[in-house]
Amino acid sequence: MERKERPFDVIGQLAALRRYARSLVRNSDDAEDLVHDALVRAYEKKQSFRRGGNLRTWLMSIVHNAHIDRVRQGLSQSRRHDEAAAEADQSLQAGQEHAVRLQQVRNAFFQLPEEQREALHLVAIEDLSYQEAAAALGIPVGTLMSRISRARAQLRAFEETTPRASHLRLIGGNSNESS
Repeated sequence: MERKERPFDVIGQLAALRRYARSLVRNSDDAEDLVHDALVRAYEKKQSFRRGGNLRTWLMSIVHNAHIDRVRQGLSQSRRHDEAAAEADQSLQAGQEHAVRLQQVRNAFFQLPEEQREALHLVAIEDLSYQEAAAALGIPVGTLMSRISRARAQLRAFEETTPRASHLRLIGGNSNESS
């Protein structure tokens, strides 16, 4: 006895699904992603398809629902980004003088000898203990402490000899003009 069931022919519906998805998202790549997501959902929910039902309508509703879910997800993500931006707006960016000073300190750090720079980095930036940093570098703790001490001394000397960014002056302006 032959069974005359309507086949679950999703492949035959792809063109219609793609057209509908393109009309929803107005972008071919996003439409392909939407159809893919819908087909994954359809496969996962294959058991919910009523025998004798209209496969095309069922698949179109899945595409529609997947689109609605994506829109909602996008709106939710947008709200989260807006809230994060509002939080970020409350902090002030460093002024130009601070940015220049930070660059000067960064340059001084990178001018340290490599063994001093790596020792200071592990302890001051990575927050490793002296024992952990010494183990990471494969040196005795006393050697590490000596390297850090020399690095700090060099940075202190840099601080004492380098003019602050607040001493910057505008070049090219007329210093005789008063505001």
